[in-house]
Amino acid sequence: MLTLLLLSLPIFLIFFYLQKHKTNHHHNPPGPHGLPFIGNLHQFDGRNPHTYLYNLSKKYGPLMFMKLGFRKVMVVSSSNTVQEIMKSHDLGFSGRPVLVSLQKLSYNGMDVAFSSYSDTWKEMKRVSNLHLFSVKQARSFRPVFREEVSRMIRKIAADASLSRVTDLSEYMRSFTSNAVCRVAFGRSCGDELTGLLRETQSLLAGFFVEDYFPLLGWIDKFFGMGKRLEKNFREFDSLYEELIQEHLDYSNRPKSMEGDILDLLLGIRKDGSSSVDITFDHIKALLMNILTAGTDTTSALLVWAMTALIKNPLIMKKVQTEVRQLATIDNKDLLDEDDISNLPYLRAVIKETFRLYPPAPLLSPRETIQKCRINGYEIEPGTLVYLNAWAIGRDPQTWENPNEFLPERFLKCDIDLKGKDPELIPFGIGRRRCPGISIGVAKIEIALANLLRSFDWELPVGMKEEDIDFDVLPGMTMHKKNALCVVAKLHMY
Repeated sequence: MLTLLLLSLPIFLIFFYLQKHKTNHHHNPPGPHGLPFIGNLHQFDGRNPHTYLYNLSKKYGPLMFMKLGFRKVMVVSSSNTVQEIMKSHDLGFSGRPVLVSLQKLSYNGMDVAFSSYSDTWKEMKRVSNLHLFSVKQARSFRPVFREEVSRMIRKIAADASLSRVTDLSEYMRSFTSNAVCRVAFGRSCGDELTGLLRETQSLLAGFFVEDYFPLLGWIDKFFGMGKRLEKNFREFDSLYEELIQEHLDYSNRPKSMEGDILDLLLGIRKDGSSSVDITFDHIKALLMNILTAGTDTTSALLVWAMTALIKNPLIMKKVQTEVRQLATIDNKDLLDEDDISNLPYLRAVIKETFRLYPPAPLLSPRETIQKCRINGYEIEPGTLVYLNAWAIGRDPQTWENPNEFLPERFLKCDIDLKGKDPELIPFGIGRRRCPGISIGVAKIEIALANLLRSFDWELPVGMKEEDIDFDVLPGMTMHKKNALCVVAKLHMY
């Protein structure tokens, strides 16, 4: 890579000279000094960028400026700064950067999550809120969630009956994948989707030279990144085509596909009820959002929640007592969504897990579309913006004992995790927050409640609480590096 960059030095010099005369260096927020041409790229830790940027923010402050190649970058690490941005500059911070992997997988920005701010985006967001993720629609998905939770409970019960170690990480992936696929297009997708999504996560977090040095995109082809991205895109596109054809074949499609998200989108396309001429590419791009945001993030959060509870047995006992007392009163085999409102401590546990282990620690990157002034600093249009949700959740100015897992803190305050309070923003905030928040939280609540109600949890023989690790895999979604393997004991009522 270094050799190729040196060979490209003449191009760097020309581009750097042009950029130097465009950029105003006098009013940028503080940040680490970089090198000519490459900026701070040589310092950047791509494996765990949220912790790297958090440590830098301790030195340079909650609003920090960097240069990654020729791209201006701003990192926000405190709820107070988020509050100021959202109060006066939500529109100015509502863009999305044109990044190679995001553009390719979103069919050149035809989705909701990664597309640039525009009238088309606003209409696609309206369609999502009104037709796909409304309260009424969320209620219609409840039977699917209950069936998939029941299926997961039966698998774990089979392990328990044989005193077999349970790989909770694998069961969480299977649960969320099956639930999301059934809600999105009426059937499960099996192991093929797991492999595709893993590669997608790797590509979304991968380094594409073109993102930071626009004239050097050929290097991505030289190192095979472009080929990997194209392969992943084609495999997903083939899956989307197959699903669309299944739904359009009214004579053979199963009843389970009626009323799923893909069915709704095809209906909107057919009746023309949207102000945007919705194409199949729009539909495929939205399916990509649902699969990447709805599967990985949910399974990751559930694994982190169980990891934290097993690490803290007193908290585990407290939340299990609450869940089991309610189950005894209601005399239900399976707790459902209507029970969750009567489980305040369970909800506090989930909020605390989101605070310490947000599945998307840096959220999806934004881009400024207007010049803004934040904390006295001028932020130019076209600046890449990272909201470090991981750092915000650990900000000592906001949270007492920020590194401790203490669900009780949420029994004493009304901070919400759905994008209204800047102290807790795992789903984003403002007009770019995730439209599927309610469905995502519902999956987590019903799954965790029934896991805690049905089983007592122990570590495998020879393993102690201090052996539980919190190492993280690289990727846009923060997955636990090592699988969470535990022993389940069926709870007798």
